[in-house]
Amino acid sequence: MRNLKLLRAQECQAAQALGTPQGFTLRLDRRTLLIGTEYGIVELDPRTQEVIKEIPLTTEGFLPEDGSGCIVGIEDLPDQESACVAIATGDVILCNLNTSQMECVGSVDSGLSVMSWSPDQELVVLATGQQTLILMTRDFEPIAEREIHQNDFGEGKFITVGWGKKETQFHGSEGKQAARTKPVEVLPALSWDDHKPRITWRGDGQYFAVSAVCPETGARKIRVWSRELILHTTSEPVPGLEQALAWKPSGSLIASTQDKANKHDVVFFEKNGLLHGEFTLPFQKGQTKVKELLWNSDSTILAVWLEELNSENNSQPKTYVQLWTTGNYHWYLKQNLTFDSSEGSHHIVSLMWDQETPYRLHILCQQWLYLCYDWQWSIDRSTGGGASDLANVAVIDGDKVLLTAFRHAVVPPPLCTYQLQLPCPVNQVAFCAEPARSGDLAVLDANHRISIYRSGGCTNTKMDSTVKIGAVGGLNASVAVPWLEKSYRIDIVDDKNGRNPLWLRLLTWLQDDLLLAVSQGHVPGHTVIHHLKLTSVAEEECVDISSHLTMAGDVISLCYNAKTKVVALQLSDGQIMKYHWGAETPTVNPWQSSSGSAVRFPSPCMQIALAVLCGEETVFGLTDRCRFFINDTEIASNVTSFAIHDEFLLLTTHLHTCQCVSLKNMSLKALQSGLGTTSAPNSETLRRIERGCRIVTIVPQDTKLVLQVPRGNLETIHHRALVLAQVRKWLDGLQFKEAFECMRKLRINLNLIYDHNPKVFLGNVETFVKQIDLVNSINLFLTELKEEDFTKTMYPPLDPAIACEPHGSDRKKVDLICDSMRAAMENIGASKYCLSILTCHVKKSPPELETALQRIRELREQAPSTVGSISAEEALKYMLYLVNVNELYDHSLGTYDFDLVIMVAEKSQKDPKEYLPFLNNLKKMESNYQRYSIDKYLKRYPKALYHLSKCGPEHFSEFLNLVVDQNLYKEALKLYRPDSQEYKTVSYAYGEYLMQKHLPEQAGLIFFRCEAFEKALDAFQVSGNWQQALCTAAELCYPEDKLANLARSMAGRFTEKRKYADAAILLEQYAKDYEEAILLLLEGTVWDEALRLIYKYNRSDILETNFKPSLLEAQKNQLMFLETQKASFSRHRKRLSVVRELKQQAQNDLLDFEAPNFLESDLFSDASSMVTASDTSSKYTHSNSRISARSSKNRRKAERKKHSLKEGSPLEDVALLEVLGEIVRIIDGLKGEMHSLLKYLVLFGYDGQAQELQQAFDEILQLTEHSILEIWSPGLQQFPANTILGPNSTANSISAAYSQQKALDPIAQDVEFFIPPKFNKNIQWKLNLLQ
Repeated sequence: MRNLKLLRAQECQAAQALGTPQGFTLRLDRRTLLIGTEYGIVELDPRTQEVIKEIPLTTEGFLPEDGSGCIVGIEDLPDQESACVAIATGDVILCNLNTSQMECVGSVDSGLSVMSWSPDQELVVLATGQQTLILMTRDFEPIAEREIHQNDFGEGKFITVGWGKKETQFHGSEGKQAARTKPVEVLPALSWDDHKPRITWRGDGQYFAVSAVCPETGARKIRVWSRELILHTTSEPVPGLEQALAWKPSGSLIASTQDKANKHDVVFFEKNGLLHGEFTLPFQKGQTKVKELLWNSDSTILAVWLEELNSENNSQPKTYVQLWTTGNYHWYLKQNLTFDSSEGSHHIVSLMWDQETPYRLHILCQQWLYLCYDWQWSIDRSTGGGASDLANVAVIDGDKVLLTAFRHAVVPPPLCTYQLQLPCPVNQVAFCAEPARSGDLAVLDANHRISIYRSGGCTNTKMDSTVKIGAVGGLNASVAVPWLEKSYRIDIVDDKNGRNPLWLRLLTWLQDDLLLAVSQGHVPGHTVIHHLKLTSVAEEECVDISSHLTMAGDVISLCYNAKTKVVALQLSDGQIMKYHWGAETPTVNPWQSSSGSAVRFPSPCMQIALAVLCGEETVFGLTDRCRFFINDTEIASNVTSFAIHDEFLLLTTHLHTCQCVSLKNMSLKALQSGLGTTSAPNSETLRRIERGCRIVTIVPQDTKLVLQVPRGNLETIHHRALVLAQVRKWLDGLQFKEAFECMRKLRINLNLIYDHNPKVFLGNVETFVKQIDLVNSINLFLTELKEEDFTKTMYPPLDPAIACEPHGSDRKKVDLICDSMRAAMENIGASKYCLSILTCHVKKSPPELETALQRIRELREQAPSTVGSISAEEALKYMLYLVNVNELYDHSLGTYDFDLVIMVAEKSQKDPKEYLPFLNNLKKMESNYQRYSIDKYLKRYPKALYHLSKCGPEHFSEFLNLVVDQNLYKEALKLYRPDSQEYKTVSYAYGEYLMQKHLPEQAGLIFFRCEAFEKALDAFQVSGNWQQALCTAAELCYPEDKLANLARSMAGRFTEKRKYADAAILLEQYAKDYEEAILLLLEGTVWDEALRLIYKYNRSDILETNFKPSLLEAQKNQLMFLETQKASFSRHRKRLSVVRELKQQAQNDLLDFEAPNFLESDLFSDASSMVTASDTSSKYTHSNSRISARSSKNRRKAERKKHSLKEGSPLEDVALLEVLGEIVRIIDGLKGEMHSLLKYLVLFGYDGQAQELQQAFDEILQLTEHSILEIWSPGLQQFPANTILGPNSTANSISAAYSQQKALDPIAQDVEFFIPPKFNKNIQWKLNLLQ
């Protein structure tokens, strides 16, 4: 689908030098030409159009002075700064281009006809006048000499395995006559053949082919020789084989030409000498001869040099240079250069492709005219952005333009939608830039005529004779067909007498009657911009060329933005210029960025485009080296093609991906970072494509993206970003039908219809229903609904500035949509959308199956009102697609409608012998008991309990059993009055249940409420609620002694639980034993309350006997405890530091040894170094996994084993953190107790002991507080958070995340140990008296 666009045409005609040109070669290091004449060598500089040096070969006698000499070959040898020249008389001369010294390195008496160097210039082959080949090294040392004409086939001769004679073989459709076919008669070479050998090398220099006229038959044969001059193969006899010969550099084919009975073909040979394909030249038989064939360096273009055989009036014959390319097994004629002396052109002497620049062609003509053409691939496509644009792409194929409208159909080349037939070969095409006329096409042919084809206005019934319909449905197609409006003649104006056949280039159609084009200026390095005005004068259509503007520099690209009316020019040095074409006097100014600096691409770009980025007109460019620029900033270096579509930039890359980036509200830096990083493989912006795909076109207002693969075939994809953008536009425009059809076809989740804008959807539900209309489509939408917001998970907007509106309602999304849809459909037509209404009921959470069944029952009772309305049986059958039949049967039974139950059961696989007796038995029951039985069968126990409560007291025992079996105590209590016996019975059972569930306090409340005071007293004693227990004892009228025993009993339990304050209250107030109460308070270090009771009962003796000794003993115990904790804390802290150093060292050693394989190395913190050790000790992991399935006791044992403080254990540092944290929390918790002890030590004069204790406690507090940051460093709490699943996940990312999560499991399980403990700063424990 690509055409060859002429970027630059350089023309040079030097002053007349001595002699006439005979051939030339390029001096690549200086970009000059070495031209051979009949007198010597001339070096010409095309940039200055001056002859740099002349080296005459007549002075040494190598060429005669009468001008009859002939140079048969010339080759530049850059490393020797010399040129090798072969003369027809047989001399091989080495000319030093710096000193002009000449050396004859060899001579052949029989003369030379051809000299051909290998591509690496290591070997040279000479063809002599005696029909021999001489192979020499680059130092001109002979290697071998062979006769050209060999009787042997060569070492590549085919092997016959002896499978019978030819007469016995199968010959396919030719039949048995093929066995008797006579050999093809080979005719002698054509009369115009020069009978000289032709030599061509394969690209790698391992083989070369020689075409020579056989002296026996007079016909040409092609022989393939190896690098050692050993014959490899000989071609099969080919009648009419001509002299042209060119081996494709890639090595696959050898091109030549063949004159056939009724056509002239370019034929291809394989290395084994067999024919392999051909294409026909667009000339009549005998009209032209092919002088040479030339492949460009990357094997994509074949240049054919032709010359007319019969010239009129004995004038100089016309010559042609045609450029052919192939794609999808079809050969296209892309460019045709006609050199006609009658129009001012000169006869071609020689031509060659540039070896460094693949698409540069050098042509040398008579009278020292040199032409240089630079081509590049381009896709000519329409640029309209509306729905009326057909996404046309024009492909040049000789005198035809293949036009494909991709909006109608994706037609693989060489097929097309329309074929436009022109009178002569086409060189350029251009689509109109006006959006309303984007389908109009201007065609510039080789005769310098512009043909204007209009899109539409012509149908198949009235067709233009120059237009043929291709693959759009034939004569029955209803699409508009292009038609030829007019053809305009371009008069060559001031173009040096028309010496350049391609003097106009970069044709661009700006307006309906105005085109732009450029040509080379009179001064080297200058360009002329032409305005081509289409006019009609005296009934003759012609082009008025006006507004000539000459500017410095070679313009190689011209780009027009129809939205902003801006024309951008690119010069050969990459500089961007802005052309003000609409002014009265057109001007050119440098393109400036927003910062005011001139924009210049770092490298010249072969494709440029204009777009608005952040409110600024921006230039996009792509070089032939895949470097992508925006203004003068390189964005990416692996882009193979790009296109700008609406607000999107689409690119294909060497990674075989197609990336789609939104330009809306996107800055240059954000765009650069987005393209510079690899997006997730299933991201909306990224799509995998076939290797080597390039963008052809994008259908406007659609989702089609057409790509072309390297073999030439087309591939259509719907890029997710384009699809979602188009769907969002349709939804914003309330075009629900278009959006729905697109989403269904391309498998976009239909939840997006609502999630895109919930408020708009809910406000236009009726519009949605009316547009979709089809019940099946509405049902599909309803069944796909999910609670998930797809604009936040699967389809987030590309533009981060666009924030999706949150769902405003507190109701569930699916329920809200179902209710809105149901109301809308009931309003429009409930009978028509009956199935969709049922779907709404079923889809809700929980499903409203009973309501849906009720609707089916109403349908059964009603007669069909309209034609096409749904019957009850059809509705029920549809319901069975949505709901399991057994579940639907149960819900129908729950309606207590036996007719409906039977109707559902008939649709199921149930046996009537099973359900009919069951239903008949139910019908015989009393109404409430019947419903109870149904609810119990359906396990709807609350409803069953309700109906059973209405069946009378005779069923209370059954009621109580149901309550106990299903734990329905709360529901049962609501069904009876609090003063009823049934209520008390249920309450008693409820209390027993709570006691079984180890909820004694709640059980006591229930027992107390139902007056079961004995049970309540036991429950309150078990729960430890001594206040309620004493109240209950009062209800039981306990005497004083029994109450005291009860108090002593509860006090004993509290003492065991170390609840000394509660035990002291019971003993002092109810058992009347204050001495025992004081002793318990002293044991529990409750100093305040103990001192109060001592003074209350005036027992000061207890101060000396018990209180003070208890204070001193408590002080000693605290000192010992603090010393123990301090030593333990210091020891564990030092050990933790050692363990961390050892494990960090082990981790570093592992990373150095196996860095590429340790993917999580950069994610590990200081604490996570334990993973390395745990991985190396797999026995712990295996043992833990086995124990995890055992009892809780064993699990606790396994946890203790995992967090062992034993040196060298895998999780020793975690165990140390756990112990250190526990010590800190214990010390911090002693503040209140320490304050109380210090206070009473001071009260009774023990200042020294109090000061010693306060100092010891303060030291350990300072130690722990200062060690917090050392033990629990800030980086210890940072753990990598990996999202394993999600819209951006792939198989590899999920696998890696699970592997990493498995490695981090010990950290994830013990995360609380890595959080530093906090100190309670609100407790003031110190006494200022002691400081």
